[in-house]
Amino acid sequence: MNRFVEYQIKIFCWISGIALICAIGILLAFLFYKGTSSLNLSLIFGKTRPLDGLFLNTEVIDGLFPAIVGTLLLILTSIIWAIPIGVAGGIYLAEYCNKKWKPVFNLMLDILAGIPSILVGLFGFTVSVFLHKHLSEHIYPCFIISSLALACLVLPYIIRTTEQSLVNLPFFIKTTGLALGASRLQNILFILIPYNLSHIISGIILAIGRCAEDTAVIMLTGVVAMAGIPNSLLSQYEALPFYIFYISSDYNSQEELMRGFGACIILLSICVFLFALSYIVKRKAAMRFATHT
Repeated sequence: MNRFVEYQIKIFCWISGIALICAIGILLAFLFYKGTSSLNLSLIFGKTRPLDGLFLNTEVIDGLFPAIVGTLLLILTSIIWAIPIGVAGGIYLAEYCNKKWKPVFNLMLDILAGIPSILVGLFGFTVSVFLHKHLSEHIYPCFIISSLALACLVLPYIIRTTEQSLVNLPFFIKTTGLALGASRLQNILFILIPYNLSHIISGIILAIGRCAEDTAVIMLTGVVAMAGIPNSLLSQYEALPFYIFYISSDYNSQEELMRGFGACIILLSICVFLFALSYIVKRKAAMRFATHT
């Protein structure tokens, strides 16, 4: 390649990287500039005493605490639904799927990954209406419908990450357990999955971020304002993305808008905390497997 062209490409890459960092920095600076002034205990607990609200002795009416708890519970529940199905699906595509059917399943997975979240939310809403009519009149759009819809939304991340991590394994790793007399299932469960655990967790990290930020799905499947902390899977609930949406689109004062920016900072902090926690687990898993091997 011409040295001048190579130099131009390198300059373009540097400019692109710097532009990306600047864009993120400007966004974060604007967010913190607008929202820092509203960050206090009253934003989270309102007029309720913090300890009473934290230990659920008193219901928090005018604070973000129910939305924070609802968001965390929604992320946790969605990931619990998605992990077993996603990992099992990735194992099937990598180890068991017939070569003739694999392109079909990959196409279906790509379609699922490309479906707009509003359509997933509409599907969840339709399911809740069907269950209300044919199963029980007490079933409405609720927490479990939202969590299952979000699980469907993030399944492609976990399936694809698991599949690719298994497919790209070195041949000697794939055959080690089989050479020692292990069955195919034992080889997958006790050698391939532990070896790939850090890569699988990378897919889970992506899924966590998608669950935390999505608004379209939960708008149609159970989130409402002033619902409080959900006390069952069939309860309606509050969530930070929905609070940010409705407070920014229908605020009555500048103070309410600032509370929306404060909620953005809290949601961002939750995502950073969950990403950091997942990264620590990923590192620990990789180090533990390395020491045992």
